[in-house]
Amino acid sequence: MNPTSLRSHGSTGRRSLTAAATVAVTGLLLTGCGGAGTTEPESAATTTATEEPVAGGDLTFAITVDSHCIDPQQVGNNDAIAAARQTVASLTAQDPETGEILPWLAESWEVDEDASSYTFTLRDDATYADGTPIDAESVKTNFDAIVALGATASLGSQYLVGYDGTTVVDERTVTVDFAEPSAQFLQATSTFSLGLLSPDSAELTPEQRCAGEFVGSGPFAVQSYTLDQEIVLEKVPGYAWGSAANDNTGEAYLDTVTLKVIPEASVRSGSLQSGQIDATAALSTVDLPQFDGNGFWLSYRANPGVVFNLFPNESSPLAGDEAVRRAISKGIDRQQIADTVLSEQDEPATGVLSHSTPLYEDIADELEYDPEGARQILDDAGWVEGADGVREKDGEKLSTTVTFWQVPEPLELVQQQLAQIGIDLQLQHVTVAESQAIKESGDFDFDYYNLTRADADVLRTIFSANARNVNQRDAEAVDDLLDRSAASTDAAERQELVTEASRLLVQQGHAIPVYELSTTIAAADTVHGLAFEASSRLDFYDAWVDQD
Repeated sequence: MNPTSLRSHGSTGRRSLTAAATVAVTGLLLTGCGGAGTTEPESAATTTATEEPVAGGDLTFAITVDSHCIDPQQVGNNDAIAAARQTVASLTAQDPETGEILPWLAESWEVDEDASSYTFTLRDDATYADGTPIDAESVKTNFDAIVALGATASLGSQYLVGYDGTTVVDERTVTVDFAEPSAQFLQATSTFSLGLLSPDSAELTPEQRCAGEFVGSGPFAVQSYTLDQEIVLEKVPGYAWGSAANDNTGEAYLDTVTLKVIPEASVRSGSLQSGQIDATAALSTVDLPQFDGNGFWLSYRANPGVVFNLFPNESSPLAGDEAVRRAISKGIDRQQIADTVLSEQDEPATGVLSHSTPLYEDIADELEYDPEGARQILDDAGWVEGADGVREKDGEKLSTTVTFWQVPEPLELVQQQLAQIGIDLQLQHVTVAESQAIKESGDFDFDYYNLTRADADVLRTIFSANARNVNQRDAEAVDDLLDRSAASTDAAERQELVTEASRLLVQQGHAIPVYELSTTIAAADTVHGLAFEASSRLDFYDAWVDQD
């Protein structure tokens, strides 16, 4: 498809796009997806059609860590995002079930034929939390400020790669231009990373914004932020511009949402059981069954985007050895990891992308457990098994390190599996802050994380040598595929490019997928409407609680 103009019209009602507009927008970015926006079954304890939301009340939600920043345009950690997402509205929204792009602050939009220019028409009734109108000039201020933040805006700056500037056409109309086609940008406008802050917020230092001093555009505002203890959000009076992806269109039902930092899994579980907290998305696998009924409910969803991977730093000697990387991938029994240390909802990786990502395609044949094949690769490369079982070559042991801050159990099993083929994988468990510092220094062998985004461009963002270049390698054929996928406005062509790039990334060991992350909400029966948005981020806007 190569239309000269793609236009979407919508109102504030849920899924109110016209049929023609839905086809146009979805055709540009999402056609051909394998399970895009897949939502897993939810508990009957969540809001049903017969229940009427009740305004008022407070909800306490446990998170695991405080990354010391809650600015939506700077954060990348899931716990921080849980707070940040609630404080900003975005130009568009994304339907979590279909992947469609829907109206929010923009009531309509046009995209030029090569997806290098986007024109948005804003609704005329929206304001920032301080009453400042959300107009075209403030949209320009936001996008210019994100570009100025550079790497500090780790996600938003990637969504604005090639940004050529924003033009204010009139008070309600704004055009965003790119130097080259950027087919991913429309979906990017639905993310918290490009959520809008008041113009005055752009004058704050990054540190002030991290501390929650910004003024947002969402249904909640920051009431208080106590480092390493809690973040308290309060509803914004008069908010009446909910997205077409939500049932609610007026003020949030909850008076406050308190995100309480509770690092220990056992304490989170005990706090939910005793009623000290109302909900969390961070229970240990072994504790989940006790909250499936018995006055509680569970709801889960696979996170779209890049699955948990071992990311080799190919500027380091061992991770730079393709034979080692390929052997590691073949030596991982992903199904055993899913069956042994993960929850029932988590699945083994069947590609670099998770199955809930638009344009996902199953390439599990590239990820089959093949320890004999792994041993043969290492034999052919001259890695000989030593007396202690660890392979050696030219006097050097095949010992490498993965740096991570997440729960260790999956990697502990990977460590055991790789030991069986003669690879000594050392685990370096660090804090979030230490992990970020290590990334920035480049002093690591393998990194380990996932990146959530409901668009296949997340592959380019992470792996392309012309973008984040997680592998620290020179450009090669796969980067051309990734960059072309970002420029393609033809859904079938984009699907082919993404799938081919995914295969090459695995075949050459640039990506070593392990498992898909899913997010599971556990909540008391008194909590209703707490749900996931399209990127499996938490959405408190429709949430409400029973009143005593």
